[in-house]
Amino acid sequence: MTYRRAAIPALVGGVLLTALLWWAGASVNALRLPGTSDALGGRTAADLQYWLTPWSYDPPDSVRFGTGVLGDIGDQGSADPGRYLSLYGTAMQIRFAALFAFFVPGALLLVRRLPPVNGRLPATLLAVWAWGLVTGTLAVTVSAPWLIASYGHGSYRLLPQLASVGSGGRQIVVVTALVAAAVTVLVARITAKGAGPLPLRAVPVRAARLAATAGTAVVAVSSVVLSYESVAASIQTVSLPGRLLSEPGDLLRQWLLLGGWAGPAGGSTGHWFLYRLADVLLLAVVWWTLRRLPVLLTRATVPAMVAGAVCATVVGLLANQLLQAVMTGGDSGARWGWQHLSGSLGHGVPAALTWGVLAGLTAVVALRLAGGGAESTETVPPPTTPTEPAPAQLPDRPAV
Repeated sequence: MTYRRAAIPALVGGVLLTALLWWAGASVNALRLPGTSDALGGRTAADLQYWLTPWSYDPPDSVRFGTGVLGDIGDQGSADPGRYLSLYGTAMQIRFAALFAFFVPGALLLVRRLPPVNGRLPATLLAVWAWGLVTGTLAVTVSAPWLIASYGHGSYRLLPQLASVGSGGRQIVVVTALVAAAVTVLVARITAKGAGPLPLRAVPVRAARLAATAGTAVVAVSSVVLSYESVAASIQTVSLPGRLLSEPGDLLRQWLLLGGWAGPAGGSTGHWFLYRLADVLLLAVVWWTLRRLPVLLTRATVPAMVAGAVCATVVGLLANQLLQAVMTGGDSGARWGWQHLSGSLGHGVPAALTWGVLAGLTAVVALRLAGGGAESTETVPPPTTPTEPAPAQLPDRPAV
């Protein structure tokens, strides 16, 4: 698919995702009206407010009245809260601009290299959905310094504050990104008509399996090794010199750990193995996606493989969280399963971005070394219509 055909659905999806999150953030005030808690329930209203607040232009009271840490009488921060309000508004402008700026190039690459034709529709939908989650994480991270500065204590425990601000707003992004992905894929399917044949590639089975295994092993370093409780505790206690770089443990855990697990203790081993199925599901989704990715892509370029690996890791992470929520709901009731899902939904996307990039690069190297790269593999030719055989010529009649 050409860039011109792929740019239309990418732009439509970017505008829709930005508009949906802006509308969701603007709806926070409605949750504070009298009677909302009675209509929705106190727990549901509180959860929705927690989800939507990171995307709201309405600043918190500490910013509006200048009563952050610098709230003493006579302090300039409390005397002139307009400066902090301006910083907060700038942070939100950067957040929505970065959301659009990050989504469009990624969606453009995915739609162009993974067009929703010839059986690719589910893969394209999942990939664009996962990229929407990554886009939300990047937008929140990029705008975090301005948001922290608007609270009036930007120099106090900067790295833990970055980790705290960067983890907000992910639940609502899961929902809005799914809607934006569905519309993007629908428009892409329309624009793909008349783009010419986009067949599946022919990739050697051994090369595809080797690439998938190598990429999955990279992801397993995080989900199996680094996520173990003793290793995660060591990461949490890492110390760096300097005031601004002190206490990086929360930020490192956010960008390096895909989960957390411990050995069986105080319970049955079978129950412990049951909960480890969620981690196995994560690795299985990553392996199967990386196995099929070189076949589905119109060309297995490095950016396309890396983006696909990132999306595969995010989708595997969502499947992991959904399965854990189902098992928690089965053990403790549907209510606690829903609360667990609402709290963990979208958690670990920064780590999925980190290890997805590494897994994609590793898979590309393994694919090229095994002889399954784009340069050595021919694409499957499109089917041709058989031509009618030429009529047989009669022998010349002898002249009389």
